[in-house]
Amino acid sequence: MDYISTRGSAPALGFEDVTLAGLASDGGLYLPSQWPQFSPDMIRALAGLSYVETAVRVMAPFVAGSLSEDELRDLCAAAYGRFSHDAVTPLVQLDHRHWLLELFHGPTLAFKDVALQLLGQLFERFLSRRDDHLTIVGATSGDTGSAAIDAVAGREKIDIFMLHPDGRVSDVQRRQMTTVLAPNVYNIAIDGSFDDAQALVKRMFNDPDFSARFNLSAVNSINWARLMAQVVYYFYAAVRLGAPERPVAFSVPTGNFGDVFAGYVAAQMGLPVAKLVVATNVNDILHRALSQGDYSQGQVVPTATPSMDIQVSSNFERLLFDAGGRDGLALAEQMRGFEASKAMRLTNAQREGAAHIFTSARIDPDSMTMAMRWAYDAAGQVIDPHSAIGLAAARDLALDPAIPVVTLATAHAAKFRDAVERATGTRPPLPARVGDLFAREESFAKLPATFEAVTAYVAERATPRS
Repeated sequence: MDYISTRGSAPALGFEDVTLAGLASDGGLYLPSQWPQFSPDMIRALAGLSYVETAVRVMAPFVAGSLSEDELRDLCAAAYGRFSHDAVTPLVQLDHRHWLLELFHGPTLAFKDVALQLLGQLFERFLSRRDDHLTIVGATSGDTGSAAIDAVAGREKIDIFMLHPDGRVSDVQRRQMTTVLAPNVYNIAIDGSFDDAQALVKRMFNDPDFSARFNLSAVNSINWARLMAQVVYYFYAAVRLGAPERPVAFSVPTGNFGDVFAGYVAAQMGLPVAKLVVATNVNDILHRALSQGDYSQGQVVPTATPSMDIQVSSNFERLLFDAGGRDGLALAEQMRGFEASKAMRLTNAQREGAAHIFTSARIDPDSMTMAMRWAYDAAGQVIDPHSAIGLAAARDLALDPAIPVVTLATAHAAKFRDAVERATGTRPPLPARVGDLFAREESFAKLPATFEAVTAYVAERATPRS
């Protein structure tokens, strides 16, 4: 399988090189040169398989040439053996039509574990084949940081530098990062927003002097391997609800567009996805882009759903490329215009390409609270605010009532205890495996959101290229 950049100028790479690189050399994001195709019989054959076996079948075409099926199976077994539920991503029924797909049974209680536990295994496997050291730099709006740190803490040949917006993540989210005291882990709280942190990370990759000194890689969802791993649970859930005989809709609380783009990939592969709902909070750039064609950056408004407090969604570029006809050079020009002006209009081809499968909704705080209360009162489910954004959008979806609607439950409610208690009157306890979180020592640096400050900090501590 070859991978190409959304911006058309970087060389095509195989899966191993794409995984270790993260971002393309031309500033674009990697995508497969073509989508693997699953026939109805192939989808039907997934029924009854374990999560690990489902993962092997779904991901095998993407890793061809880099991993054998047996190697992939071993990596998946190691990654998902750390989850607290045997189903890894179990489905929970809310009523006759609505379901939750629980993605928070991993070690850091968020959906990012599903991909990052595997990514950590992939990094270690690929680095063992070469005499090289990896410097991971990433930005987090809350959950990516802790999941990535857990996945690579203590691993040889890897250092990780994770930026988070100071004071804009929950106390549980912060402590899950800053209490990991492994010698290869560096946490940086920047004086700015997640968008500022993400822009700094992209600039580090794109700065020729800095990127030449260190072997940089990414764990954000700009890394294709992370997205690939997320495709699996769409197949796993849909098959259990009747696919390929009946279609399934998914509602996805969305910030950086990676999780919902994985659903788009599943649909491109042949999974009968009736609709993908892009559920945003009041930071609604994606809703405006999909409903009006207006991709214009605004000011980030802090909310009770910090992982969605984003105004520049990196993975949206992948959709613009694929849905708009895969013209990398044209997209590169379009993205340069956006980066300069912070605004752009989607082309007709991009809007039409997205409209056949995507719809979107902007959920305000009152609607989010009502969804949390409904889940608790009607089904006895305590859900976190991000999942509630998805559920509110799902319940508003106008669709054939025979089609089941799955809301992706992206984080354990205990990660957002205050917001959950305000909405439901119930304060969810931390699971026993992280129960001593608030007794652990924290360690992190506070830096201004400037390229000079952050790169100086990284350069003093990272291992240069050999």
